Amino acid sequence: MEQNLRLGAVALSDRARLPHLLDRVYTLFPSLAQRAKQRAGTLSGGERQMLALGRALMSDPKLLLLDEPSLGLAPTIVDVLYETLRRLHRDGLTLLLAEQSVDLALEVADRAYVLQTGRTVLEGPARELRNDPQVQNIYLGIADGRRER
Repeated sequence: MEQNLRLGAVALSDRARLPHLLDRVYTLFPSLAQRAKQRAGTLSGGERQMLALGRALMSDPKLLLLDEPSLGLAPTIVDVLYETLRRLHRDGLTLLLAEQSVDLALEVADRAYVLQTGRTVLEGPARELRNDPQVQNIYLGIADGRRER
């Protein structure tokens, strides 16, 4: 599995940074550190998602593009993943996130764009969109200030 992480650093010009970046990934995802010698194909779905994110971070990006990172993951893994995304964002990493889970996306975003059939139907600061009645009703399942069941 660690070989997969190292593959993310092939374009890294300063190879001396490799140990630091590997430590960073293992700090963000301690379960990967515990499985460093394990074959990647034997990891759970959540661990594979962590591995994919860790591999991307090994290139020390300024911008990270994520497409549906929560798709198919258990809720506890999604919580860990999104806490990690919040931490990366606080540390200065720019994230571009495409996510069907509008609630999760608006929690981590500064700015949001709501797309319907390939067209932007709403855009603005995520905090404003989170409080927009249309977004609450259609995308978050909240009617009259309470979540629908």
